[in-house]
Amino acid sequence: MEKISDKFDLSKKVAVITGGAGLLGVKHAQTIASQGGIPLLWDINFELAQSRAQQIVHEYDCVCEAFSVDIINIDNVESCFSKIINKYGSVDILINNAANDPKPSADNSLAWARLENFTSEMWHKDLDVGVLGAFNCSKTIGVSMANTRGGVILNIASDLGVIAPDQRIYRIPGLPESQQPVKPVTYSVVKHAIIGLTKYLATYWANDNVRVNALSPGGVFTNQPDEFVQKLSSLIPLGRMANEDEYQAAVLFLVSEASSYMTGSNMVVDGGRTCW
Repeated sequence: MEKISDKFDLSKKVAVITGGAGLLGVKHAQTIASQGGIPLLWDINFELAQSRAQQIVHEYDCVCEAFSVDIINIDNVESCFSKIINKYGSVDILINNAANDPKPSADNSLAWARLENFTSEMWHKDLDVGVLGAFNCSKTIGVSMANTRGGVILNIASDLGVIAPDQRIYRIPGLPESQQPVKPVTYSVVKHAIIGLTKYLATYWANDNVRVNALSPGGVFTNQPDEFVQKLSSLIPLGRMANEDEYQAAVLFLVSEASSYMTGSNMVVDGGRTCW
């Protein structure tokens, strides 16, 4: 009889992780490596990705590679994917993790992120990485999965793909309203779109053994200012932000056979924030 623990085994599974050099991208890669898989870090910052890959190889005694990929360039995506297929034969897991995440702040007395100041250039830049990039990678890798032996796509969304940002937590006392920093509109738009893409792809490839789910994490503590942490924590039933390793078990569940009857879903792991 198969053990439940066997369903989490990723031995020799090849996983492409976009934004692989980032904070959570590295954690996703560690998760794959810890269960015997082969994480491949796609990032526009090749030097950083290569450094992260070397650390993972050293830590887990595994195969882990870095690739320089501009995911908004479909030719670049297809070229890199071809190299991977030639070397590894297939890709079993795709984690669409890459996204711009500009931080709200008052800059030179101008709140650039406010809707009235937000430029179309910034809009296109954020949507290109977060939505077009996920589409390019899903199209390229997902079509191959559907035409061969199937696979799993995990899209990293956010609690702000479920709810609107509470702009009160970004406020700076004493600033006039027109100068108050806010979470940019593009972050919510991108994360809502990622959930929509998840549902579309899940139904599109439902008969091709390609499962597609989303993970919506809450805010991760990375030594943000105390006042911000306190404001955000007050909105979360568990009373704190997430630690950077607290999403790894959820990622493992979603990319492994443990979630074999799950597709088109959005798993929210936010300390309860969206309950209120």
